[in-house]
Amino acid sequence: MKIELYYFDGCPSYKTALKYIDEALKEKGLNIPVEMVRITSEEDAVRQRFLGSPSVRIDGVDIEPGTEKIKAFSLTCRLYLEHDNVLEWPGRKLIRQAIDNASAKR
Repeated sequence: MKIELYYFDGCPSYKTALKYIDEALKEKGLNIPVEMVRITSEEDAVRQRFLGSPSVRIDGVDIEPGTEKIKAFSLTCRLYLEHDNVLEWPGRKLIRQAIDNASAKR
């Protein structure tokens, strides 16, 4: 399993996302490194299909369902909706579910 965390330097929210990813991996007994992918420009954002910071991909697929249809790539912060709450990082449940789904495909 390959886990990537996409971010840009001006976004502090990626640190919480990384913490949640690490917690989920430990809970599941998985020792998988998280590859940090820093986005440095608008051109880089388009090239990397960057949906905002922080973005998490497992095996090349964004963990948030439905994002494959989005074509608006830019150097921006990203928001997530979880139980009618707006978060500045992917929630623990979303991360755990994405790891479970990727594990089940193996």
